[in-house]
Amino acid sequence: MKKRILVTGGAGFLGSHLCKRLLDEGNEVICVDNFFTGDKKNIEALISNPYFEVIRHDVTFPLYVEVDEIYNLACPASPPHYQFDPVQTTKTSVVGAINMLGLAKRCKAKILQASTSEVYGDPEVHPQPESYKGSVSTTGIRACYDEGKRCAETLFFDYYRQHGVDIKVMRIFNTYGPNMNPYDGRVVSNFIVQALKGEDITMYGDGSQTRSFCYVDDLIEGMIRLMNSRDGFTGPVNIGNPGEFTMIELAEKIIELTGSKSKITFQPLPQDDPLQRQPDITLAKKELGWEPRIKLEEGLKHAIAYFKSVI
Repeated sequence: MKKRILVTGGAGFLGSHLCKRLLDEGNEVICVDNFFTGDKKNIEALISNPYFEVIRHDVTFPLYVEVDEIYNLACPASPPHYQFDPVQTTKTSVVGAINMLGLAKRCKAKILQASTSEVYGDPEVHPQPESYKGSVSTTGIRACYDEGKRCAETLFFDYYRQHGVDIKVMRIFNTYGPNMNPYDGRVVSNFIVQALKGEDITMYGDGSQTRSFCYVDDLIEGMIRLMNSRDGFTGPVNIGNPGEFTMIELAEKIIELTGSKSKITFQPLPQDDPLQRQPDITLAKKELGWEPRIKLEEGLKHAIAYFKSVI
């Protein structure tokens, strides 16, 4: 049965992949984006589909549409973008969640929140299970994003308990792939763009800090499985790749795959930058039958090909 599905942040990196996947599955999709970080190029190929609609709208204002499902992805996700206007970042997460939850309540729609591994802060538990409460600064330069997303999770669970809204909460770990903004300041895009241009690769800290990188197709599969999961399963659930790599390993792999002559240079570590990040995906395996399939090297090849075409 054709569902009418709203995707906020639908012209962004993840949102554009999700819109395409939902259309491919035969749904009607309404893409909402204010185009602060979203890009029309990401959804250009979808515009001709008669079941695809784009609305330029900011989720901090109410939206009146009739839908069956809502994927709430609206929020700048890279530090340079969310720190550009930190007050607006918090409003997008908090007021945006209130508006989308209000819409879900009125339409009796199922709603999924794209939360983040940043709710764990600089973790004292490794890898991070969903039960871990986090170690987060409320006053640092990343707090507008981290605390905004934490508050959004609170709102989702309060709407679930108080109003019976059908919610799903996923915590997204580092994701990469085509449609990423080449200049969004995230580590994968930074390293690939610098390597392709033959520039020095900027390493913050000594490069021993670790991240886990999930290819976008794997992540979208997890997102859709969560939306379609059994009634009463709300999450939160970690979706990410548990393969852990140091920043030095990532930089060396990208230099190798691009055939670049770039050298690695070292800069001080930014404030509140977490030293470790790795998802415990036991719950995703159990409840969703999901785990990532695409290895880092294969995913990086796709990402490098995309960046070559756009820079």
